[in-house]
Amino acid sequence: MSENLLYVAQLTVSGLAVGSLYALAALGFVLIYKATDIMNFAHGEAMMVGAFVCYMLVGLNIPFLWAVFISAVLTMVLGLVTERLVLRPMIGEPQFAVVMVTIGLSIFLRSISGIIFGHDNKVFPSPFSQMAINFKGLVLSHTHLWAMLVSGCMMILFFLFFKYSRSGLAMRGVANDQDTAMLMGISVKRIFALSWGLSFAIGAVAGIFLANVMVLNIGLSLVAIKAFPAVVLGGLESIPGAIIGGLIIGVLETLVGGYLDQTLPGVKDLTAFIVLFLVLMIRPYGLFGKEEIERV
Repeated sequence: MSENLLYVAQLTVSGLAVGSLYALAALGFVLIYKATDIMNFAHGEAMMVGAFVCYMLVGLNIPFLWAVFISAVLTMVLGLVTERLVLRPMIGEPQFAVVMVTIGLSIFLRSISGIIFGHDNKVFPSPFSQMAINFKGLVLSHTHLWAMLVSGCMMILFFLFFKYSRSGLAMRGVANDQDTAMLMGISVKRIFALSWGLSFAIGAVAGIFLANVMVLNIGLSLVAIKAFPAVVLGGLESIPGAIIGGLIIGVLETLVGGYLDQTLPGVKDLTAFIVLFLVLMIRPYGLFGKEEIERV
């Protein structure tokens, strides 16, 4: 393999590793939007809270896998409480008001996290080996490898959940038509709560692995902003689109960073939003979204 081709392959593999986490974060966005038609701008804070809780549990000598599980469950409970106390009273209110509530919730959670956990950078006590994996010249850290594996497993589990479980089918029914779902005996309020809980749990897992890849601080919540272009690229209501969109954003960001960041410092961080602007101008309903034509 030539040196240039190896460099491109290395950037692509690294991009897929980061993109898998973007895809997991984007999955949480889509999950709530499909069921409730609400874009949750506090999703990044759910990721951050999950990462901080896991960091605290690992610091108490709880095994990493158990810490991840407990963090996901606790963050899921936070999602259920948030839906019950904050979002459910907003049913019937204008969409703009609900969006503003989620923005206020994000500010509140970030401030509370800063008070409880502090504003300093924290190095996550990674349970993975620091030795890099070298496969025919391609180098990948154990952290990135496990992030890809865990993200892939969770995506498969949620695919099976939506396709075969009763709750998953009910969520799909509510997403397609809430009124019909209510007539069929489905509790829409219960499905809304389940959607928020699962979305927060997914966000917690994504946040934990992002904290292993990056530094842990309250700014981790801002990483979720990069998942938003992935959601738009894939289509706001498409779960496969969110996954593919996250992978595409991760690979593009890494390639741009590898080739242009030295010439144009900071362009890597703009890549996701350049893609967002282009998608909104050319195909606003995304790669897998449904085009809606309103006739007057």
